[in-house]
Amino acid sequence: MTDLCRLLVASHNPGKAQELAALLAGLPVAVRSLAGYPQVRLPQETGETFAENASLKARAVSQALHEWALADDSGLVVPALDGAPGLHSSRVAATDPERLAWLLQRLDGLPDPSRQAHFLCVLALTDPRGRLIGTWEGRVEGRILTAPRGQGGFGYDPVFLYEPASLTFAEMTPEEKAAVSHRGQALRAFRADLLHLLETEGADV
Repeated sequence: MTDLCRLLVASHNPGKAQELAALLAGLPVAVRSLAGYPQVRLPQETGETFAENASLKARAVSQALHEWALADDSGLVVPALDGAPGLHSSRVAATDPERLAWLLQRLDGLPDPSRQAHFLCVLALTDPRGRLIGTWEGRVEGRILTAPRGQGGFGYDPVFLYEPASLTFAEMTPEEKAAVSHRGQALRAFRADLLHLLETEGADV
């Protein structure tokens, strides 16, 4: 498992890839994105759960490049919308502004108690043969505002209010967001397992 020192983030989303790489800083791995591999096509997210979709993406990258791959699938779950956008969070519209508009239109007029939501993230790690090694999950609760706030982040961050801080994810610094976010939680769980994983697999990092 010595190749674990090279770890590919299975995403073409620059914001997501940068966030994952930042959250993995300090691990005994060299993290790379797919920016240098334009030939790699991620599969359609046909899974019925976030874990299935993350595993599909990680496996595709490992099999294409014969490298260790870490993929995530994440989304926004709004109970008032029967769980939407959920697995389709990135596909309800073509751009982030359009996705925000889609969400706000569907929640228009709903009072605060009905605007509760949570972000969910599942990470999947595969080895160079495409074998699934494990999955890790994170979840964070919040509320959807009636209008965007903040200039940072990506996706639904400008309307997702993290109530303990009274800030949207887009108003937080990257460090503040990482400390509480769904992706940060999942990656901390991954971090906690990494050294044991290396020892179990016999890596010499």
